[in-house]
Amino acid sequence: MNSRERLRRCFFYEEMDRPAVYSRRGFPGDDPTYDGLKEYLAEYSDLKYTWSSSRIVETFPAETHTEEYSEGYERLVTVLHTPEGDLTSVRLVSRKGQPDMDETFFIESRKDAEAYLSLPVPEITGNVSSFFEEEKNIGERGIVDVSLGLNPAGTAASLAGTENFALLSVTDRDIIHELCARKRDVILQRLECLIENNVGPFFSMLGQEYVAPPIHSPKDFRDFNFKYDRPIIERVHEAGGRMHIHCHGRIKTVLDAFLEMETDVLHPFEAPPMGDITPKEAKEKIRGRICFEGNIQIADMYEQTPEEIREQTLALIHDVFDDSRGLIVCPSASPYLRGEGQTCFPQYKAMIDTVVNFRPS
Repeated sequence: MNSRERLRRCFFYEEMDRPAVYSRRGFPGDDPTYDGLKEYLAEYSDLKYTWSSSRIVETFPAETHTEEYSEGYERLVTVLHTPEGDLTSVRLVSRKGQPDMDETFFIESRKDAEAYLSLPVPEITGNVSSFFEEEKNIGERGIVDVSLGLNPAGTAASLAGTENFALLSVTDRDIIHELCARKRDVILQRLECLIENNVGPFFSMLGQEYVAPPIHSPKDFRDFNFKYDRPIIERVHEAGGRMHIHCHGRIKTVLDAFLEMETDVLHPFEAPPMGDITPKEAKEKIRGRICFEGNIQIADMYEQTPEEIREQTLALIHDVFDDSRGLIVCPSASPYLRGEGQTCFPQYKAMIDTVVNFRPS
Protein backbone atom coordinates (compact mmCIF):
# COMPACT_ATOMS: atom_id res chain seq x y z
CA MET A 1 0.00 0.00 0.00
CA ASN A 2 1.56 3.34 -0.96
CA SER A 3 1.50 6.41 1.28
CA ARG A 4 -1.18 8.21 -0.70
CA GLU A 5 -3.60 5.31 -0.36
CA ARG A 6 -2.70 4.73 3.28
CA LEU A 7 -3.42 8.34 4.25
CA ARG A 8 -6.60 8.36 2.18
CA ARG A 9 -7.79 5.36 4.16
CA CYS A 10 -6.95 7.16 7.41
CA PHE A 11 -9.17 10.11 6.46
CA PHE A 12 -12.00 7.80 5.34
CA TYR A 13 -11.54 5.38 8.28
CA GLU A 14 -10.88 2.31 6.15
CA GLU A 15 -8.72 -0.73 6.88
CA MET A 16 -4.94 -0.30 6.43
CA ASP A 17 -1.86 -2.50 6.13
CA ARG A 18 -0.19 -0.61 8.99
CA PRO A 19 -0.55 2.75 10.73
CA ALA A 20 0.58 5.83 8.88
CA VAL A 21 3.55 7.77 10.29
CA TYR A 22 3.98 11.48 9.78
CA SER A 23 5.56 14.62 11.20
CA ARG A 24 4.61 18.26 10.92
CA ARG A 25 7.45 20.13 9.23
CA GLY A 26 7.69 23.59 10.80
CA PHE A 27 11.46 23.31 11.24
CA PRO A 28 13.59 26.19 12.57
CA GLY A 29 14.65 28.27 9.59
CA ASP A 30 18.19 28.05 8.19
CA ASP A 31 19.17 25.20 10.53
CA PRO A 32 21.32 22.55 8.78
CA THR A 33 21.25 20.30 11.85
CA TYR A 34 17.81 19.12 10.64
CA ASP A 35 18.92 18.20 7.11
CA GLY A 36 19.31 14.51 7.96
CA LEU A 37 15.86 14.34 9.57
CA LYS A 38 14.25 16.11 6.61
CA GLU A 39 15.77 13.58 4.23
CA TYR A 40 14.64 10.63 6.35
CA LEU A 41 11.09 11.95 6.62
CA ALA A 42 10.97 12.54 2.87
CA GLU A 43 12.12 8.98 2.13
CA TYR A 44 10.37 6.87 4.76
CA SER A 45 7.39 8.68 6.33
CA ASP A 46 3.92 9.22 4.87
CA LEU A 47 3.87 12.76 3.55
CA LYS A 48 1.31 15.53 3.71
CA TYR A 49 2.02 18.69 1.69
CA THR A 50 0.09 21.75 2.85
CA TRP A 51 -1.53 24.02 0.27
CA SER A 52 -2.89 27.24 1.77
CA SER A 53 -6.30 28.30 0.49
CA SER A 54 -5.46 31.89 1.49
CA ARG A 55 -3.74 32.11 -1.91
CA ILE A 56 -7.13 32.78 -3.47
CA VAL A 57 -8.34 35.46 -1.04
CA GLU A 58 -7.61 39.16 -1.43
CA THR A 59 -5.83 40.55 1.63
CA PHE A 60 -6.93 43.52 3.72
CA PRO A 61 -5.39 46.98 3.21
CA ALA A 62 -2.53 46.96 5.69
CA GLU A 63 0.95 48.38 6.15
CA THR A 64 3.82 46.73 8.01
CA HIS A 65 7.23 47.93 9.12
CA THR A 66 9.91 46.72 11.50
CA GLU A 67 11.51 48.54 14.41
CA GLU A 68 14.57 47.74 16.51
CA TYR A 69 13.74 46.16 19.86
CA SER A 70 16.63 44.14 21.32
CA GLU A 71 19.56 42.02 20.23
CA GLY A 72 17.38 38.93 19.77
CA TYR A 73 14.09 40.48 18.59
CA GLU A 74 12.64 43.14 16.36
CA ARG A 75 9.18 44.70 16.41
CA LEU A 76 6.84 43.97 13.51
CA VAL A 77 4.19 46.71 13.44
CA THR A 78 1.10 46.12 11.31
CA VAL A 79 -1.50 48.83 10.70
CA LEU A 80 -4.88 47.71 9.36
CA HIS A 81 -6.89 50.45 7.66
CA THR A 82 -10.65 50.18 8.25
CA PRO A 83 -13.52 52.54 7.36
CA GLU A 84 -13.81 53.35 11.08
CA GLY A 85 -10.13 53.99 11.76
CA ASP A 86 -6.79 52.24 11.90
CA LEU A 87 -6.10 49.14 14.02
CA THR A 88 -2.54 48.29 15.04
CA SER A 89 -0.84 45.12 16.21
CA VAL A 90 2.76 44.70 17.37
CA ARG A 91 4.62 41.39 17.31
CA LEU A 92 8.12 40.72 18.64
CA VAL A 93 9.85 38.60 15.98
CA SER A 94 12.85 36.50 17.00
CA ARG A 95 16.05 36.81 14.99
CA LYS A 96 17.24 33.47 16.39
CA GLY A 97 14.38 31.14 15.56
CA GLN A 98 12.66 31.42 18.94
CA PRO A 99 8.85 31.75 19.18
CA ASP A 100 7.44 35.16 18.29
CA MET A 101 5.56 37.11 20.97
CA ASP A 102 2.56 39.41 20.56
CA GLU A 103 2.85 42.76 22.31
CA THR A 104 -0.48 44.30 21.26
CA PHE A 105 -3.48 43.10 19.21
CA PHE A 106 -5.82 44.58 16.61
CA ILE A 107 -8.84 44.18 18.89
CA GLU A 108 -8.64 45.37 22.48
CA SER A 109 -12.19 46.71 22.91
CA ARG A 110 -15.69 46.53 21.44
CA LYS A 111 -14.93 49.65 19.40
CA ASP A 112 -11.93 47.92 17.83
CA ALA A 113 -14.06 44.87 17.01
CA GLU A 114 -16.69 47.07 15.36
CA ALA A 115 -13.96 48.74 13.30
CA TYR A 116 -12.69 45.35 12.16
CA LEU A 117 -16.22 44.29 11.23
CA SER A 118 -16.53 47.40 9.05
CA LEU A 119 -13.92 45.99 6.65
CA PRO A 120 -15.24 44.78 3.30
CA VAL A 121 -15.48 41.01 2.92
CA PRO A 122 -12.31 39.73 1.19
CA GLU A 123 -12.75 38.90 -2.48
CA ILE A 124 -11.78 35.64 -4.16
CA THR A 125 -8.78 36.24 -6.42
CA GLY A 126 -5.93 34.28 -7.98
CA ASN A 127 -6.10 30.67 -9.18
CA VAL A 128 -5.71 27.15 -7.84
CA SER A 129 -3.23 25.74 -10.36
CA SER A 130 -0.48 25.41 -7.74
CA PHE A 131 -2.62 22.86 -5.86
CA PHE A 132 -2.53 20.50 -8.81
CA GLU A 133 1.21 21.07 -9.19
CA GLU A 134 1.64 20.01 -5.55
CA GLU A 135 -0.47 16.89 -6.16
CA LYS A 136 1.70 15.98 -9.13
CA ASN A 137 4.89 16.57 -7.14
CA ILE A 138 3.89 14.40 -4.17
CA GLY A 139 2.52 11.58 -6.31
CA GLU A 140 2.19 8.29 -4.41
CA ARG A 141 4.29 9.57 -1.48
CA GLY A 142 1.31 11.20 0.21
CA ILE A 143 -1.56 13.69 -0.03
CA VAL A 144 -2.02 17.44 -0.36
CA ASP A 145 -3.74 19.00 2.63
CA VAL A 146 -5.84 22.06 1.76
CA SER A 147 -5.47 24.38 4.74
CA LEU A 148 -8.45 26.61 5.47
CA GLY A 149 -6.33 28.29 8.15
CA LEU A 150 -7.64 29.42 11.51
CA ASN A 151 -11.24 28.53 12.24
CA PRO A 152 -13.73 31.32 13.07
CA ALA A 153 -13.16 31.27 16.85
CA GLY A 154 -9.40 30.94 16.47
CA THR A 155 -9.42 33.93 14.14
CA ALA A 156 -11.34 36.05 16.63
CA ALA A 157 -9.08 34.98 19.48
CA SER A 158 -5.92 35.72 17.49
CA LEU A 159 -7.20 39.19 16.63
CA ALA A 160 -7.91 39.98 20.30
CA GLY A 161 -5.37 37.92 22.21
CA THR A 162 -6.18 35.47 24.97
CA GLU A 163 -6.95 38.02 27.71
CA ASN A 164 -8.99 40.44 25.59
CA PHE A 165 -10.94 37.59 24.00
CA ALA A 166 -11.79 36.15 27.42
CA LEU A 167 -12.95 39.54 28.70
CA LEU A 168 -15.03 40.24 25.59
CA SER A 169 -16.62 36.79 25.85
CA VAL A 170 -18.07 37.97 29.19
CA THR A 171 -18.78 41.66 28.56
CA ASP A 172 -19.55 41.68 24.82
CA ARG A 173 -20.36 38.13 23.85
CA ASP A 174 -22.46 39.29 20.90
CA ILE A 175 -19.47 40.93 19.22
CA ILE A 176 -17.49 37.67 19.45
CA HIS A 177 -20.37 35.94 17.67
CA GLU A 178 -20.29 38.62 14.96
CA LEU A 179 -16.55 38.10 14.45
CA CYS A 180 -17.00 34.33 14.25
CA ALA A 181 -19.95 34.59 11.84
CA ARG A 182 -17.98 36.88 9.53
CA LYS A 183 -15.05 34.47 9.38
CA ARG A 184 -17.37 31.47 8.86
CA ASP A 185 -18.88 33.21 5.83
CA VAL A 186 -15.43 34.07 4.43
CA ILE A 187 -14.28 30.44 4.77
CA LEU A 188 -17.48 29.11 3.18
CA GLN A 189 -17.11 31.53 0.26
CA ARG A 190 -13.52 30.38 -0.26
CA LEU A 191 -14.56 26.73 0.11
CA GLU A 192 -17.16 27.07 -2.65
CA CYS A 193 -14.47 28.31 -5.01
CA LEU A 194 -12.22 25.38 -4.10
CA ILE A 195 -14.98 22.81 -4.57
CA GLU A 196 -16.00 24.31 -7.93
CA ASN A 197 -12.38 23.94 -9.07
CA ASN A 198 -12.05 20.31 -7.86
CA VAL A 199 -9.58 21.16 -5.10
CA GLY A 200 -9.56 18.58 -2.29
CA PRO A 201 -10.67 16.19 -0.85
CA PHE A 202 -8.39 16.61 2.19
CA PHE A 203 -9.07 19.83 4.14
CA SER A 204 -7.81 21.13 7.49
CA MET A 205 -8.49 23.85 10.07
CA LEU A 206 -6.83 24.82 13.33
CA GLY A 207 -7.42 27.34 16.09
CA GLN A 208 -9.99 25.47 18.20
CA GLU A 209 -7.43 25.30 21.02
CA TYR A 210 -7.77 29.06 21.58
CA VAL A 211 -11.30 28.46 22.91
CA ALA A 212 -10.91 25.10 24.62
CA PRO A 213 -10.23 23.84 28.15
CA PRO A 214 -8.44 24.71 30.34
CA ILE A 215 -8.65 28.36 29.21
CA HIS A 216 -12.31 28.24 28.21
CA SER A 217 -15.29 26.16 29.31
CA PRO A 218 -16.97 23.41 27.28
CA LYS A 219 -19.87 25.87 26.83
CA ASP A 220 -17.56 28.40 25.19
CA PHE A 221 -16.21 25.62 22.98
CA ARG A 222 -19.71 24.80 21.76
CA ASP A 223 -20.77 28.45 21.44
CA PHE A 224 -17.74 29.61 19.47
CA ASN A 225 -16.10 26.53 17.92
CA PHE A 226 -18.87 23.99 17.36
CA LYS A 227 -21.48 26.49 16.18
CA TYR A 228 -19.32 28.03 13.46
CA ASP A 229 -17.14 25.06 12.47
CA ARG A 230 -19.96 22.62 11.87
CA PRO A 231 -21.36 24.33 8.72
CA ILE A 232 -17.85 24.37 7.23
CA ILE A 233 -17.30 20.66 7.90
CA GLU A 234 -20.79 19.84 6.60
CA ARG A 235 -19.98 21.57 3.30
CA VAL A 236 -16.71 19.66 3.01
CA HIS A 237 -18.59 16.39 3.55
CA GLU A 238 -21.29 17.32 1.04
CA ALA A 239 -18.51 17.67 -1.54
CA GLY A 240 -17.09 14.25 -0.64
CA GLY A 241 -14.15 15.65 1.33
CA ARG A 242 -12.75 15.07 4.80
CA MET A 243 -11.67 17.47 7.58
CA HIS A 244 -8.52 17.39 9.73
CA ILE A 245 -8.47 19.50 12.92
CA HIS A 246 -5.43 20.39 15.01
CA CYS A 247 -6.24 21.19 18.67
CA HIS A 248 -3.90 21.06 21.65
CA GLY A 249 -5.21 21.19 25.21
CA ARG A 250 -7.49 19.21 27.47
CA ILE A 251 -10.02 17.92 24.99
CA LYS A 252 -11.67 15.18 27.05
CA THR A 253 -14.72 17.29 27.97
CA VAL A 254 -15.18 18.57 24.40
CA LEU A 255 -14.54 15.32 22.52
CA ASP A 256 -18.31 14.83 22.11
CA ALA A 257 -18.42 18.18 20.30
CA PHE A 258 -15.67 17.09 17.90
CA LEU A 259 -17.67 13.94 17.24
CA GLU A 260 -20.91 15.84 16.69
CA MET A 261 -19.30 18.30 14.27
CA GLU A 262 -18.06 15.18 12.41
CA THR A 263 -14.32 15.79 12.57
CA ASP A 264 -12.55 13.14 10.49
CA VAL A 265 -8.95 13.39 11.77
CA LEU A 266 -7.97 14.99 15.09
CA HIS A 267 -4.45 15.86 16.29
CA PRO A 268 -2.77 15.46 18.80
CA PHE A 269 -4.80 13.77 21.62
CA GLU A 270 -2.43 14.71 24.48
CA ALA A 271 -2.25 12.49 27.55
CA PRO A 272 -1.52 13.88 31.04
CA PRO A 273 0.26 16.05 32.06
CA MET A 274 -0.02 18.10 28.83
CA GLY A 275 -3.60 16.98 28.17
CA ASP A 276 -6.27 14.93 29.92
CA ILE A 277 -6.99 11.87 27.78
CA THR A 278 -4.99 8.71 27.14
CA PRO A 279 -4.85 7.05 23.70
CA LYS A 280 -6.84 4.08 24.99
CA GLU A 281 -9.59 6.32 26.41
CA ALA A 282 -9.72 8.29 23.19
CA LYS A 283 -10.00 5.20 21.01
CA GLU A 284 -12.92 3.90 23.06
CA LYS A 285 -14.71 7.20 22.41
CA ILE A 286 -13.87 7.85 18.75
CA ARG A 287 -13.71 4.31 17.35
CA GLY A 288 -15.10 4.13 13.84
CA ARG A 289 -15.61 7.89 13.58
CA ILE A 290 -12.39 9.89 14.04
CA CYS A 291 -8.87 9.00 12.93
CA PHE A 292 -6.36 9.39 15.78
CA GLU A 293 -3.31 11.48 14.77
CA GLY A 294 -0.59 11.57 17.45
CA ASN A 295 0.72 11.32 20.02
CA ILE A 296 4.37 11.31 20.90
CA GLN A 297 5.09 14.45 22.91
CA ILE A 298 7.54 16.61 20.97
CA ALA A 299 9.71 17.11 24.07
CA ASP A 300 10.20 13.33 24.28
CA MET A 301 11.79 13.39 20.83
CA TYR A 302 14.60 15.47 22.31
CA GLU A 303 14.75 14.10 25.87
CA GLN A 304 14.10 10.34 25.65
CA THR A 305 16.12 7.51 24.11
CA PRO A 306 15.34 5.77 20.81
CA GLU A 307 14.34 2.65 22.73
CA GLU A 308 11.89 4.62 24.89
CA ILE A 309 10.33 6.13 21.76
CA ARG A 310 10.11 2.68 20.19
CA GLU A 311 8.25 1.40 23.27
CA GLN A 312 5.92 4.43 23.25
CA THR A 313 5.15 3.87 19.59
CA LEU A 314 4.40 0.18 20.06
CA ALA A 315 2.15 0.98 23.04
CA LEU A 316 0.29 3.57 20.98
CA ILE A 317 -0.25 1.09 18.14
CA HIS A 318 -1.47 -1.52 20.65
CA ASP A 319 -3.98 0.90 22.17
CA VAL A 320 -5.30 2.53 18.99
CA PHE A 321 -4.78 0.21 16.00
CA ASP A 322 -6.54 -2.94 17.19
CA ASP A 323 -9.10 -2.57 14.37
CA SER A 324 -6.43 -1.81 11.71
CA ARG A 325 -8.00 1.60 11.15
CA GLY A 326 -7.64 5.24 12.05
CA LEU A 327 -4.07 5.83 13.27
CA ILE A 328 -1.42 8.27 12.11
CA VAL A 329 1.55 8.06 14.48
CA CYS A 330 2.85 11.58 14.83
CA PRO A 331 4.64 13.87 17.33
CA SER A 332 2.49 16.52 18.99
CA ALA A 333 4.24 19.38 17.15
CA SER A 334 6.95 20.18 14.62
CA PRO A 335 10.63 19.81 15.51
CA TYR A 336 11.34 23.19 17.07
CA LEU A 337 14.64 23.41 18.99
CA ARG A 338 17.23 25.37 17.04
CA GLY A 339 20.52 23.54 16.61
CA GLU A 340 19.16 20.25 18.00
CA GLY A 341 18.27 18.38 14.81
CA GLN A 342 20.89 15.70 15.41
CA THR A 343 19.66 15.27 19.00
CA CYS A 344 16.12 14.33 17.95
CA PHE A 345 16.99 12.45 14.75
CA PRO A 346 17.58 9.04 16.43
CA GLN A 347 14.21 9.27 18.21
CA TYR A 348 12.38 10.20 14.99
CA LYS A 349 14.09 7.33 13.23
CA ALA A 350 12.98 4.94 15.99
CA MET A 351 9.37 6.13 15.68
CA ILE A 352 9.32 5.88 11.89
CA ASP A 353 11.11 2.53 11.71
CA THR A 354 8.82 1.00 14.33
CA VAL A 355 5.72 1.96 12.35
CA VAL A 356 7.10 1.08 8.92
CA ASN A 357 8.15 -2.38 10.12
CA PHE A 358 4.91 -3.08 12.01
CA ARG A 359 2.59 -5.76 10.68
CA PRO A 360 -0.70 -6.74 12.34
CA SER A 361 -0.50 -10.22 13.88
